[in-house]
Amino acid sequence: MGDRHVMRKIIYATVIVILTMGTASAQADLKDIQGGENSMRDVQEKKNDRDIDRAYQSTMKRVPDKEKKNSDPWGDVRPTPPAAAKDKQ
Repeated sequence: MGDRHVMRKIIYATVIVILTMGTASAQADLKDIQGGENSMRDVQEKKNDRDIDRAYQSTMKRVPDKEKKNSDPWGDVRPTPPAAAKDKQ
């Protein structure tokens, strides 16, 4: 009975190692696709990406920042606080 238990652990460990190796390999392939060192993208595509990034940055600079005006996200939901009561002493 002890041999079966040990053999089962060895099989599970082997499966985990194989799956981990496959995941790491897939991530390396994805890096190449997304523009890693071995990317097959040409100069024109990279220039196009830079132009898109510059256009995005310039657009974001022109958008007003609403959070600076109102930093309370619950301000519309919460009732206004009551005025302070005067002391009757």
